[in-house]
Amino acid sequence: MTAINYPLTRREDLVEEQFGVPVADPYRWLEGDVRTTPEVAQWVEAQNATTDAYLATLPGRSAFASRMAQLYRYDRLGLPEKRGDRYFFTRNNGQQNQSVLMVRDGRDGVGRVLIDPNSWAADGATALAEWEPSPDGSRLIYTVQDGGTDWRIVRVLDVATGEQLGDELRWVKFSGLAWARDGSGFYYSRFPAPEGGIFQTTNTNQALYFHRIGTPQSEDRLVYSTPDHPNYGHSGEVTDDGRYLVITTAEGTDERYEITLFDLAHPDRPPVKLVSGLENDWSLVGNDGSRLFFRTNKDAPRGRIVALDAQARIAPVEIVAQRDATLQNGRRVGNRIILSYLGDASSQAEMVDLQGRPVARLTLEAIGTASGFGGTANDSETFYAFTSFATPTTIYRLDTSTGRTEVFARPEVSFNPADYSIEQRFYTSRDGTRVPMFVVMKRGIDRTGGSPTILYGYGGFNNAVTPNFSATRMAWLDAGGVYAVANLRGGSEYGSAWHDAGRLLNKQNVFDDFIAAGEYLISEGITGRGELAIEGRSNGGLLVGAVVNQRPDLFAAALPGVGVMDMLRFDRFTAGRYWVDDYGYPNREPDFRNLYGYSPYHNVRSGLDYPAILVTTADTDDRVVPGHSFKYTAMLQASDIGDRPHLIRIETRAGHGSGKPVDKIVAEFADMYAFVAHWTGLDTAGLSASALAAAAANPAGETVAPPNQ
Repeated sequence: MTAINYPLTRREDLVEEQFGVPVADPYRWLEGDVRTTPEVAQWVEAQNATTDAYLATLPGRSAFASRMAQLYRYDRLGLPEKRGDRYFFTRNNGQQNQSVLMVRDGRDGVGRVLIDPNSWAADGATALAEWEPSPDGSRLIYTVQDGGTDWRIVRVLDVATGEQLGDELRWVKFSGLAWARDGSGFYYSRFPAPEGGIFQTTNTNQALYFHRIGTPQSEDRLVYSTPDHPNYGHSGEVTDDGRYLVITTAEGTDERYEITLFDLAHPDRPPVKLVSGLENDWSLVGNDGSRLFFRTNKDAPRGRIVALDAQARIAPVEIVAQRDATLQNGRRVGNRIILSYLGDASSQAEMVDLQGRPVARLTLEAIGTASGFGGTANDSETFYAFTSFATPTTIYRLDTSTGRTEVFARPEVSFNPADYSIEQRFYTSRDGTRVPMFVVMKRGIDRTGGSPTILYGYGGFNNAVTPNFSATRMAWLDAGGVYAVANLRGGSEYGSAWHDAGRLLNKQNVFDDFIAAGEYLISEGITGRGELAIEGRSNGGLLVGAVVNQRPDLFAAALPGVGVMDMLRFDRFTAGRYWVDDYGYPNREPDFRNLYGYSPYHNVRSGLDYPAILVTTADTDDRVVPGHSFKYTAMLQASDIGDRPHLIRIETRAGHGSGKPVDKIVAEFADMYAFVAHWTGLDTAGLSASALAAAAANPAGETVAPPNQ
């Protein structure tokens, strides 16, 4: 093992006292925007050169890239949305960097391309993001995402002709798109034009506007704002009958909302505050006249459905009571409400009528994730997707009047999902809490001595980590590796109590859960010491950074991606100020002491032997700004933590993750998995055999399109 000569990083003697604690921040200058700060740009160039030179020596890099590209080569569809007689859905033929938007006239009509973003940028890094057809299907709002940024450019086109109208809206981020029922325009949320750097300035004063088709943005009508509360954000939904505009107000990432109601049939009437206080989740399910159905956790930590009356101020009426499983979503479709539940991190679904009486329980294929179930009160059909670790997304059509389900689109793939084993296990965390974990591997691998394993986790922001298909992960499994996913506290797997147990002053529970998962994998012989790698992104990148500092002996390699690494300054950039709901306020002493105690940047421990670490981030990440990863990497490289590599890979024209073209995804994960394969001892020779077998079965690399595409 030869030590790497890292690029020199300038270190400043910067120490600030916070609550009596001297806090060193020697690499704060690396917070500068790479586009406008030459010294930061030079640092990025030097770091990438060092990392590229190292990665080029790894024998599995090209094998992973080849196999991942091959595994992406299948036809895949997104969930259809019906408006009028038209069906809208995304499609990727398996050889495109970006999915295209298709439309069919009638469910059995021939699909045609409506929007193809693959022609928008030479590097494929400009993506179609959100889109919403008008109620009659004649027009479409869509948003453009360039280089991975969270900022959106909003445009409108005519569906029949495919021609783009002149409408163009800017400074839109974290916004819904809600058409007026007559199609005259739509409601959207925007921020004021930023006065500083657009990729770093804190986002405040979001307001809801109405845009009338064919008019300039400067004439858009302000519908709702809260200038006295600049941290409040607002989004709008229009009920299916067009009667009500439902405005949801939030302050952070917690599902704690206020609900304000506009009666669109009587625009002269003042809005009604239907729910006040920012205390509970209130997510619109649909309406039946003046009865508005909401999913809420008020008096129900695992969720229930209630009805609020828009005309009479009466207490919520319970429609569906809380159950043992956690209610994730609800949606009115036709005369049914479709309920999506999560039980032990796997999906369940059923239909009830508008009074909450059971109608049918949906049978899902196996352990996996069902999503979708969209539609309107005028529909008698809905579509949902099912996926699992070895099963690519299959789209189903459900007739809500009969309960009959049929396959709408099932992809043809070059492998047999039955060749892979999916186990759900439960282990005990440090404080005795029982935590679920999925363990995935290829059948027939030699398990007698343990196998190189990647352990993935997130553990935050009330987000559940459920089974899903990943072409990049499949390449790891094909090489003989094991992949484990731990359902840590901080997520929504078991309702709000599970979330609360992993946030704020309880954040250490998440780290303990992840460490206990690693110890369990070793004690059960699934992996061996020196064979365990960990992976996490965003809040999961923080997770990886924190547990590496706390237990560097447990892991052979680590992949912290786009992570929140400086827990004392996260709230000063872009969307970071929202995260205080999960992390706390760095300027409040109890929170400061907690954050300072686990902040990855501030707790690198010299004198210990750290695992091999490959940090990943991107220059256009305006969600978790790349300065987090830059500073953390500089601290790793300056510390006495052993001779294993501590490198950073910085993607260009990419952001936090969404909108990234397939070729950039393949290149990034090939580098990451080749890195951990080397340091966990995974032999990648089998990848070549898998690739050859797949090529023999499909020599032209063709995909099989679902009918009528």
